[in-house]
Amino acid sequence: MKHLLSLWKYFAQHKWRVLSGFLFIILANVFKTYNPSVVRGAVNNVVENLCNIQSVVNGKDYLLAQLSITLLIFLATYVIVALLEGFFTFMMRQTIIVVSRLIEADMKNDMYAHYQKLDLAFYRKNNTGDLMNRITEDVARVRMFVGPSLMYSANLVCMFLLCAVAMIHVNWQLALFVLIPMPFLSMLVYMLNNRINKGSEELQSKLSDITTNAQESYSGIRVIQAYVQEKAMLGFFEKESDDYKFLSMKLAKVESLYFPLITLIVGMSLSIIVYIGGIYVGNGKVTMGNIAEFIMYLNMLTFPVSALGWAVSLTQRAAVSMERINQFMDVQPTVLNEKGVNTKVTGSIEFRNVDFVYADTGIHALRNVSFKIPAGQRWAVVGKTGSGKTTLADLCIRMYDATKGEVRIDDIDIREWNTGQLRNQIGFVPQDIFLFSETIQDNINFGAATSTLERAAIYADHASIHEEIKQFPQGYDTVVGERGVTLSGGQKQRISIARALAKEPNILILDDCLSAVDAATEKRIESNLNKVLTEKTSLIITHRIFSLMYFDNILVLDDGAIAESGTHEQLIASGGIYAELYAKQAATEMEEGAS
Repeated sequence: MKHLLSLWKYFAQHKWRVLSGFLFIILANVFKTYNPSVVRGAVNNVVENLCNIQSVVNGKDYLLAQLSITLLIFLATYVIVALLEGFFTFMMRQTIIVVSRLIEADMKNDMYAHYQKLDLAFYRKNNTGDLMNRITEDVARVRMFVGPSLMYSANLVCMFLLCAVAMIHVNWQLALFVLIPMPFLSMLVYMLNNRINKGSEELQSKLSDITTNAQESYSGIRVIQAYVQEKAMLGFFEKESDDYKFLSMKLAKVESLYFPLITLIVGMSLSIIVYIGGIYVGNGKVTMGNIAEFIMYLNMLTFPVSALGWAVSLTQRAAVSMERINQFMDVQPTVLNEKGVNTKVTGSIEFRNVDFVYADTGIHALRNVSFKIPAGQRWAVVGKTGSGKTTLADLCIRMYDATKGEVRIDDIDIREWNTGQLRNQIGFVPQDIFLFSETIQDNINFGAATSTLERAAIYADHASIHEEIKQFPQGYDTVVGERGVTLSGGQKQRISIARALAKEPNILILDDCLSAVDAATEKRIESNLNKVLTEKTSLIITHRIFSLMYFDNILVLDDGAIAESGTHEQLIASGGIYAELYAKQAATEMEEGAS
């Protein structure tokens, strides 16, 4: 239960609704437990009047008329009390169940906001499915505790107390025969619910496996067909489906015991009340009205007591889910600074003896890297795969903090900047392109100060994608699909470049963003970037050499360290790694041109 204590702040936010809900529970049960006494009075009145009618010779019609009037009064009282009970029951659900939905929404909003603050290292260690499961399934389980579990538990406590007091007041021995079976009923429901919940989780897990298998099969249908593996995949799917069927039948057998066992215990209790009550009526200890009253109390207690086992099971599941939620909510971002320097960036970037080691893998990505890019200059970072180029870009936008050394923007340690303000002034095109399932215009204007079609078209033209977008049937209103699935790799890269340019940043970082475009398109983009990047601090990271772009300086990374530094001409003349890469690229382009 200690994990559920973190819900207190949410209850505090809706305290008046919660208190009103518990007040309505009390009022609903007061009226509900009053009606059996109305029935008792009616039955006793009928029995008494029938005895009187049988004992008199004259005046039977008058006594029958009086009995009818009395019964009508009892009926009216019963209906009025039932209506009041129904009204307060409705209000009870409208407050507590609504509160559970409000708390569910608050939790999801808090978790989503917290997720957005967590750094990239967190997302490297945790998969997306687990993140989604905690914000959906786990929150839903907590909501079931906040709503139905608390409501039914409070309802049971209130009703049990009121019924017990009323029955004991009439006859404590007969009250014991009503109350003794209740704990056994609750325990039975609890055990059945545990088995049902366990079976449901196994079934849900198997359904998830089947869904994942089907999704992968549909997504990879070209590979399956190319390797003629249709039968193998079908066999695997049939096995998973058979397992699902077995678990479904197993769960159905357990569920089939639920209501029959409850009915059996209630029926046995009812038989005992009628039998013992009949003896007590004969002894004059209770009246016939009391028997009817006790039967009603038994029926009233049956559902709340059976719901107690269900509520306990919900509470246990909610405690586990809340523990999982708290595990992530307790994680604090290591790279977030919301109160730091909040001024306009001029654009200088400096690395001072920077080392970086990935905590999750232990990979030493950068080793004693030092350089300074003056504001407004255009630099390139060249190197083979795995040389540390992407890590360098991530440190520039503070996705990570350096393990050793300092990264400085405008001569200020990057950790002292307001993180949001800093990133808002940096245009970044990552190596792994991501587009949202929105229109092309929305993707280009994502993060821009203004969102207009004209603005999107201007920057799309800079990225050499405007003409292609115009050829789409819906133009800039074309929805790109999940992760831009409807576009080619080159189109996604160019839209991502347009998105970075649309922010009009003072610093632009492009991480291997032209790897999927053809040579002709690459040259057009290089030519456009030469114009667009004037007076902007630019860091272009690539494993290729851009022959049409002028760079104030070029860094060559090798195994996380700066192996060479200089202009294009200086590096060619030195005959090192850069000259070797340039020679290989020139030879490849000549071969492609010849073919």
